[in-house]
Amino acid sequence: MNNPPKSPGGVRAEASDLGGGKAVNFLEELIQEYIAAGGKELQTRFPPEPNGYLHIGHAKSICINFGLAKKYGGLCNLRFDDTNPVKEDVEYVDAIKRDIQWLGFDWAVERYASDYFEQLYDWAVELIEKGLAYVDDQTQDEIRTNRGTVTVPGVESPHRARTVEDNKVLFARMRAGEFADGARVLRAKIDMSHPNMLMRDPILYRILHADHHRTGDKWCIYPMYDFAHGQSDSIERITHSICTLEFDVHRPLYDWFIEKLEIFPSHQYEFARLNLTYTMMSKRRLLKLVEEGAVMGWDDPRMPTICGLRRKGYTPVSVRNFAEMIGVAKRDNTIDLGKLEYCVREDLNRVAERRMAVLNPLKVVVTNYPEGKRELFRAVNNPENPDVGTREVPFTRELYIEREDFMETPPKGYYRLQPGGEVRLRYAYLLKCEEVVRDAAGNVTELRCTIDPFSGDGSSSDGRRVKGVIHWVSVPDATQVEVRLFNPLFTKEDPDDCAEGETWETNLNPDSMVVTSAFVEPSLTQAVTGVPYQFERVGYFCADTDSTPEHLIFNRTVTLKDSFTKKVQ
Repeated sequence: MNNPPKSPGGVRAEASDLGGGKAVNFLEELIQEYIAAGGKELQTRFPPEPNGYLHIGHAKSICINFGLAKKYGGLCNLRFDDTNPVKEDVEYVDAIKRDIQWLGFDWAVERYASDYFEQLYDWAVELIEKGLAYVDDQTQDEIRTNRGTVTVPGVESPHRARTVEDNKVLFARMRAGEFADGARVLRAKIDMSHPNMLMRDPILYRILHADHHRTGDKWCIYPMYDFAHGQSDSIERITHSICTLEFDVHRPLYDWFIEKLEIFPSHQYEFARLNLTYTMMSKRRLLKLVEEGAVMGWDDPRMPTICGLRRKGYTPVSVRNFAEMIGVAKRDNTIDLGKLEYCVREDLNRVAERRMAVLNPLKVVVTNYPEGKRELFRAVNNPENPDVGTREVPFTRELYIEREDFMETPPKGYYRLQPGGEVRLRYAYLLKCEEVVRDAAGNVTELRCTIDPFSGDGSSSDGRRVKGVIHWVSVPDATQVEVRLFNPLFTKEDPDDCAEGETWETNLNPDSMVVTSAFVEPSLTQAVTGVPYQFERVGYFCADTDSTPEHLIFNRTVTLKDSFTKKVQ
């Protein structure tokens, strides 16, 4: 290919993006069939409603829509489905754009359903003129009742037989603001006995006297999603309108509008939405958590929102890799949260610099090390990437180690510190426990130890080797910081798994955030918000947005695997 087409953001798709030896999913098969049949100008779109913050489920859809456009040399639009002014806000618009760009994507054009309000109105009038739409005076409850059930046909509205002229006049008066909210609606005239309930004279327009974030008070009637979506796709000449599986029942209506209006034939295709264990995806419920103060906000690291993942320390690469790992399916299933954590571990292991931090300190006094002496040891920043170099860590007579790295009566196979035992201090000396100091209650408060002074270069005085390596920080050089340890927001894999009389809120995890403190090495006082670090042998962390130079706060992104814990369990 001498001149490959452009991909989103004006970057030309590489030839390697357009084919490949990997197995393709069903959406890719559809696109390849489209191209093979002579289809040109592949066009997708991502159409969020700006009524909340995007979550990990939206991230999957973003990766699919933008990713397919890039792979096959097409374009992907960002279109806001802003047809409900009561719930939408520019705050959400801005947040959505930030999240998409953070994930590494850019859109061909930015559009809004509100850009098309005049055209949609004209098309509604056209349906009236064709005898395919009418103004209904029934209340919402009456419409709902008369729609029938899956087994019982609906009942036609008493206003269904209104003349074309009467409907045009009433619809114009609706637009002019002559009626109160809910007084009238415009409905399509299809089939009140249709097996698909959505085809039973669906509502096209409702009256809402509310200011819109873009059009102000220009409009007081607003199109419903089903009327705005397909036609907006058609206006933008979307070739592949890709959405989640719950919209498959909407497809006949999507096609009906396009057919009756005789407009560009966009096509809708559905894939399985993302369901994640221990996670709630409902924006309505997430909003409730925010409003009731159950979380710190939309960007709380316990939330499944993209901004929450970002604050927690997730990387764009990890989220994109997760979307690729779980793939594109035709049937709904639930993905283990562990797969998302695996993806972030894999990426952070590659990019995060290492630091030493002690969360549960036990003081060690090195009795054969001179008081007042201080030396610097060279520590590797990331063994996976030698290019990021090394740093200096101070060593003194008094140290902190993790309390869990000492046992008085350890089990077999325990290689950390014990009375009379020896370990390697990471990057520094061999350390031997000589004496255990206790308080009046018998609790261990301090260890008195000695070092092998000839072991600072990784060797020892007599060539001996030890299996245990533990991390540490120098007491006089340590900075105490706040640490937030995050766990799943819900106690059950399915938050809706409730006993009788309980709700999903019953399953909120009271230990989803544990606030503690830690002593960290000096270099972490310069930590930048969002930059990931591996606290050696502890987990991956990043500085929180609440962090200040005077009060450092670190979020745990994800834990490290503990081979010893797995062994003894």
